[in-house]
Amino acid sequence: MKSHLTIDLRMINASGIGTYIKNVIPLVINELNGVEITLLGNLKELEIIDQKVNKIEFTSPIYSPAEQFYFLKKIPKETSLLWVPHINIPVFYRKKLLVTVHDVFHIANPDYVKGIHRKLYAKILYKSVRDHADAIICVSEFTKKEFKKLLSHDKNNIYAIHNGVDPSWKNPSKTPKLQKNPYLLVVGNVKPHKNLKNLMIAYKKVMDDIPHDLIIIGKKEGFRTGDNDILKIAEPLGSRVRFTGFVSDDELKQYYKSADALVFTSFYEGFGLPPLEAMASGCPVVSSNAASLPEVCGDAALYVNPYEPDDIADKIKLLVHDRNLREQLTAKGSKRVNLFSWEKSAKETSRVIERVLEK
Repeated sequence: MKSHLTIDLRMINASGIGTYIKNVIPLVINELNGVEITLLGNLKELEIIDQKVNKIEFTSPIYSPAEQFYFLKKIPKETSLLWVPHINIPVFYRKKLLVTVHDVFHIANPDYVKGIHRKLYAKILYKSVRDHADAIICVSEFTKKEFKKLLSHDKNNIYAIHNGVDPSWKNPSKTPKLQKNPYLLVVGNVKPHKNLKNLMIAYKKVMDDIPHDLIIIGKKEGFRTGDNDILKIAEPLGSRVRFTGFVSDDELKQYYKSADALVFTSFYEGFGLPPLEAMASGCPVVSSNAASLPEVCGDAALYVNPYEPDDIADKIKLLVHDRNLREQLTAKGSKRVNLFSWEKSAKETSRVIERVLEK
């Protein structure tokens, strides 16, 4: 009898998790010979996956009561294994289950999570993953250790499988140069744990000593969650600071290519793709020394203490004024990025799936 894998892909167009889904899922489908596969999600969005698989319409919002109710109805009865590439699992599902955990942010940083109901629901989901998943994939060793520590997980069913970076980031962008002045780049949705406040304070300290503007790329929904201090700090800096909002991949490639550095000062990241995208694009990286980032960046970044604006300011000045350092980091980044590929991630993921199906 054929094994049947069902995958929840409702988050295919989400920013970080969507990148994971779009890159890993098609490759895993190719790896799994002899396994019937069903994808759950918005049928229009699922059109980008053009392999021969079954598709079922499922559009209940993430983290909603409707999600829990309809999830169980949408999963085909013949399913041998359900794979949910985030923690929003159907908590009453009791057949074989694989979950990808991208971070343990809600448990590690509850102060950043607004609303008691959100904190409670996050705890329920993480504990359900711990108790009911047959296998758990974490996107970094850091996230694996965090999960085991914060959720008292003592089983040997948890695997660290790194994300990859698409080779296309190495290709020249077709987009014309988007910024006249030299600039430092920030990439990521504007949320408190991204630490834009300390970065902005640091930039304010050095902006008179450098010609560089600060370009911030990412959705600004995070301002609704209480990080309005960023806007207050940015306002008097005028045109030296620019928020672009969402941009296309082609535009982002051009921003990376022309930047003198990516400045990535997050307090917390389960993995952190922007530093790898920057390295692939030939852009030197200034990175926080926190969470998973040293694991991802290795010796190919200039590290800062994200809690110390003075340190961030000093490292920005150092990099801007030291051309040799920029060239060294660019060369190291070009080598570092070769350690991460979606093909490798997909092969390791497929082996985990096969092990669970064989049990």
